[in-house]
Amino acid sequence: MIAISACLGGVACRYDGKSNTVEGLKALVEQGEAILICPEVMGGLEIPRDPCERRGNQVCTQKGKDCTAAFQKGAEAALALLQENKITMAVLKSKSPSCGKGLIYDGSFTRTLKPGSGIAAELFSQNGVRVLTEEEWKEEKENSQNA
Repeated sequence: MIAISACLGGVACRYDGKSNTVEGLKALVEQGEAILICPEVMGGLEIPRDPCERRGNQVCTQKGKDCTAAFQKGAEAALALLQENKITMAVLKSKSPSCGKGLIYDGSFTRTLKPGSGIAAELFSQNGVRVLTEEEWKEEKENSQNA
């Protein structure tokens, strides 16, 4: 069993009310091999909502509203769910201020990327959960099929 960002599994929970469906990940959920999580929604953020980006340890909207507490609350709730279900791997949405791994938007709202991870991805990694972006998952799947 793995965890998957709900938007990757076909749930319209992104900030703009859309999804980022990856059919292979959606199929894992349908087959009962994965659970869906959205740390942002689990933290109490609405759909749709103002886009947020991470600036250091804070997550803010373009207008400067600090949403860090909701992101932290959602990350902690998602981690608790993973731990309850003994899930040690999560496929999370790249670049997100919550789920991004390795590269995230820099807080300038210009689509500029910087090294770093989202609040949930960071918390998961610190607690022994292996985090993959959807691109890394696709690459691993492709490599295992070619082996």
